[in-house]
Amino acid sequence: MGKLGYNDTPMLRDSPYCVHDDRRPAPTVVTSGSEHGPPSDAVVLFDGTDLSGWQSVKGGDAEWKVVDSYMEVEPKTGDIVSVERFGDVQYHLEFACPAAVKGDSQGRGNSGVFLMGLYEIQVLDGYDNPTYADGITASVYGEYPPLVNACRPPGEWQTYDIFWTAPRFSGVDLVSPAYLTLVHNGVLVHHHIEIMGPTGHRNVYRYEAHPPAGPLKLQDHGDLVRFRNIWARPLKGYDEA
Repeated sequence: MGKLGYNDTPMLRDSPYCVHDDRRPAPTVVTSGSEHGPPSDAVVLFDGTDLSGWQSVKGGDAEWKVVDSYMEVEPKTGDIVSVERFGDVQYHLEFACPAAVKGDSQGRGNSGVFLMGLYEIQVLDGYDNPTYADGITASVYGEYPPLVNACRPPGEWQTYDIFWTAPRFSGVDLVSPAYLTLVHNGVLVHHHIEIMGPTGHRNVYRYEAHPPAGPLKLQDHGDLVRFRNIWARPLKGYDEA
């Protein structure tokens, strides 16, 4: 075996390692998933069988339906949250708005994905459905419209691939805000944007200190939106064990 690295090269900035350092830990081996399957290091939050990984925000069991390998909003039962909590994380999920078009604007296929239970990525039937820009599908609700509208027709399955950097606090003070990158149906629609604060309606909300990890929340907005194939990968920095 040839030489694995060096220890006489310049030091990297803000790092205990030098360039090509032979002491630097090798990346963990991860097997990538199939087209619809998670990678080997993912935490599976919903595999299509049951809601054991979820609970109602009201307390107790999640009451949404599980049918044909997907979960569906059960109107008036309330939002549901993952039992697992995450800070910096990669999420994958798939959703489908009702095939039968009813209503318009925000009244059509409405739900939401809340990171850490607080910061919403909008779910909506945004296909040929005019509404306010920061409330369309894949918007950071009330803050940022997506770069483009990548919606598929109603009834078709769509994907969100989410890359989330959690906010940092020191006591009650914000040290650094949250950041989001989002890919909708394979199209980059947010690129490392700075989140302004928790999601609200018709207002701007400031950060308030909260734990470093929080649940994934799915919203009951009264529409029969479906979700499937939900998984998460907790993210660590370079050289973290």
